Amino acid sequence: MPTIVVEVMPKAELLDPQGKAVAGALARTGHTQFSGVRLGKRFELTVDGPIDDAVRATVEQIAADILSNSVIEDVVGIHYPAEVQA
Repeated sequence: MPTIVVEVMPKAELLDPQGKAVAGALARTGHTQFSGVRLGKRFELTVDGPIDDAVRATVEQIAADILSNSVIEDVVGIHYPAEVQA
């Protein structure tokens, strides 16, 4: 069964307090080469059957309507298994 991965990130213009906290922790532990961190979400959707155009359209709709909050987040990637990409 193929798995589709959807990645969601906070909009670039919004503050990311979790990312800021991680960046601070990195600096405190001596990892000073990183200037910023932003945290996002990863969703894995397992599909029963082949991935066709209808499934792709459904995933795009789900990503926009359910998996992300369009006011504060962007869907930055939808990744399909290599064997089904055209």
